[in-house]
Amino acid sequence: MVMLGVSNSFSCAKKTGIKKGDDGCIVNGVNICNTGPARITINLGNEQQTMQSFGASDCWTTKFIGKWNDVTKKNQIADYLFSMEADQQGNPKGIGLTLWRFNIGAGSYEQGADSGIPDEFRREECFLDANNNYNWNKQAGQQWFLSAAKARGVKNFLAFSVSPPVQFTQNNKAYGLANSHLNLTESKKNAFADFLVSVLKHFESSSTPFNYLSPFNEPQWNWGENPSQEGTGATNAEIADFIRLLGPKMKAAGLATTICLGEANQWNSLDANNSDGRGDQLNQFFNKSSANYIGDVPSMEHLLSAHSYFTTCPGADLISYRQHAADKQKAVDPSLHLWQSEFGILGDICGQLNGYPKNTGIDYGLYVAKVIHHDLTVANVTSWQWWLAVDTYNYSDGLVYINDPSGGYDLNSMKTNGLVSDSKQLWCLGNYSRFIRPGMIRVNAALSDVTDAVLATGTQMVSAYKDPASKQLVIVLINMSTESKQYTVDPGGSQLAGNTFDMYTTTALKNLKKSTTPVGTITLEPRSVTTLTAHYQ
Repeated sequence: MVMLGVSNSFSCAKKTGIKKGDDGCIVNGVNICNTGPARITINLGNEQQTMQSFGASDCWTTKFIGKWNDVTKKNQIADYLFSMEADQQGNPKGIGLTLWRFNIGAGSYEQGADSGIPDEFRREECFLDANNNYNWNKQAGQQWFLSAAKARGVKNFLAFSVSPPVQFTQNNKAYGLANSHLNLTESKKNAFADFLVSVLKHFESSSTPFNYLSPFNEPQWNWGENPSQEGTGATNAEIADFIRLLGPKMKAAGLATTICLGEANQWNSLDANNSDGRGDQLNQFFNKSSANYIGDVPSMEHLLSAHSYFTTCPGADLISYRQHAADKQKAVDPSLHLWQSEFGILGDICGQLNGYPKNTGIDYGLYVAKVIHHDLTVANVTSWQWWLAVDTYNYSDGLVYINDPSGGYDLNSMKTNGLVSDSKQLWCLGNYSRFIRPGMIRVNAALSDVTDAVLATGTQMVSAYKDPASKQLVIVLINMSTESKQYTVDPGGSQLAGNTFDMYTTTALKNLKKSTTPVGTITLEPRSVTTLTAHYQ
């Protein structure tokens, strides 16, 4: 155990006029006896999940932006997302994502206005045409970003499908039916599976093979009720039936790619919400007694993923949704991994934040950091992934933003050029993704002054990670308060290799700004996310 901190010099017994709580100095989750800096405790021996990746998707915008003639701007976007380089002062140039999501389009783009999807940006090309001919030059803009990610060191790539190609669907559209069922013609199941295998084989023979395939996305929604993008619903039985067909085909093709199942619309679809046959997915897919069990299908990755939308407030709900999913995962199969595979700021967030209009300030960055913290520490996810990596809309669900050359939101102009800007969503995600690398292990961390989990959602939060190979320690601290906060740091003898931490701070005015701080005292700036790195012995 690395003990970061020292005991307060005064006990409750020595302070007059203060009533002890059930935990001595702790009343309503707050240490009322503090007269100086509080304490952080890190237990390196108490290991939790092993981290696999942090990622984002190429959806919608990169098909145009990846074909811009201005390579400098494209490289700036790629650096923001993937770079592990730093400037001369040690400040990171990017957030070092370790997974990139590639959307396999269904062909709504080629249909144009006849697709029924009003927004051209939300239509996607398809590699396969109606005559069963493949054109691997399609999705060229997305392929540029695929290569840019690899060039900057990304090693994990995930291909995901949200709809079968339009020629295989029941309504000849890339948007789903107005009911719960999979928009796939019965006689085209094999053709759809063969299409996915062909896409994977093509990229495996190229320089950027896919590690993972996600064949379904948010099947709990009825995508045909108000078509705005590609997507289809699907019941658990329909998903299981298709996976039993797809897995053996992938194995027979000799693919190294594995199937990542889930992409549930929100956390409680993993452990509840099964009235229409589309919920309780942990039990449905990974309980061996279930009729929909697919844990033994070839090429299946041993994991299930969910999206963090609409389960983030108030604080008690932020915790309980994730705790219920984690409890169900442990009950069904403790060895099963959970992923959070899509998140962005959507809709009204308890009257405090909103997707519209676009807001890229620190309040929104702190909210993102808080969601990441709870997905990692309560749901114990091993991968955490964002939705729109590059956003062209007047909305808050992006990391990197594009405006038209005049600073507005003319989508037609943005197809060929635009202004590139960052966001606090980007940099607060970077407080995690840039430093918590694949293979790092989350270890227990606690604050002496904030012991109530719900209270912590509005005050301070901490998580910690170690790399057993390099002996690196990473601590991420969130300070939601408008006041600065101090913590004492006592590494306990020779357990830390040096006397300082490298500190990377994101605030309203800073983006992963590097500094150093003595291990004895850490000061968190108001409204900040701070990452500390050091080595241990």
